[in-house]
Amino acid sequence: MTDVLATRELTLRYADRAVIDGLDLELPAGAVTAIVGPNACGKSTLLRGLSRLLRPSAGVVTLDGADIHRMSARALALRLGLLPQQPITPDAITVEALVRLGRHPHQRMLRPWSAQDQAAVENALRRTGTDALRERPVDRLSGGQRQRVWIALALAQDTDLLLLDEPTTFLDLRHQLEVLDLVADLHETAGRTVVMVLHDLGQAARYADHLVVLHDGRLAAAGAPADVLDADLVAEVFGVDCLVVPDPETGTPLVVPRSRAARHRA
Repeated sequence: MTDVLATRELTLRYADRAVIDGLDLELPAGAVTAIVGPNACGKSTLLRGLSRLLRPSAGVVTLDGADIHRMSARALALRLGLLPQQPITPDAITVEALVRLGRHPHQRMLRPWSAQDQAAVENALRRTGTDALRERPVDRLSGGQRQRVWIALALAQDTDLLLLDEPTTFLDLRHQLEVLDLVADLHETAGRTVVMVLHDLGQAARYADHLVVLHDGRLAAAGAPADVLDADLVAEVFGVDCLVVPDPETGTPLVVPRSRAARHRA
């Protein structure tokens, strides 16, 4: 198994509106992929389709060549973990109890909670910095704390393929970087394949090996950040006049919008 997610002629709809339209895409295994694009271009819809939360109206999503809609829910959950954009927290549940739900796909009727299950929960709490919050009700945490707890649940699931829909939402800059550093660590030390939706192009270019750029439900570009992210693409997809320069820290593409005066002169 190589954990290759792919789509063929994928169309995803809400009612009579096609949000993703005829998409052919292959996401590289063992890499960090960032899906970027303007608001309402289909980023989160695509992630819902890739995780089987949304059934295609046409086309197919495959995992290592197998149609994910022909796999059992448990078989898919053992291979693919998901952090949705706006997860719903059960009433009055504590942090540790929520993270323990990530072990559900590993449970069987005659298999009790094991030391391996608890170790996975402890590791997830530690890596997300939420271990000190374990007894607190999730609904009493700040937005940033809740986001880290949900990431811990996804980590406790212990899958080789992890989908994250805007994992830095509600987080200040320090915690955004902590989450993205965690993603990089999961990739580098555990070989996880990660697919995440991001808004910040600089962060996407810095942390991702592979970019998928969407525009109006279609693929605008895909490839290594340095190969696809340039001023022409940003102008066409995002409608922003900018310079794309090397990041002084990493050398990866950094998008610098032109000043108001420069835009007016143009």
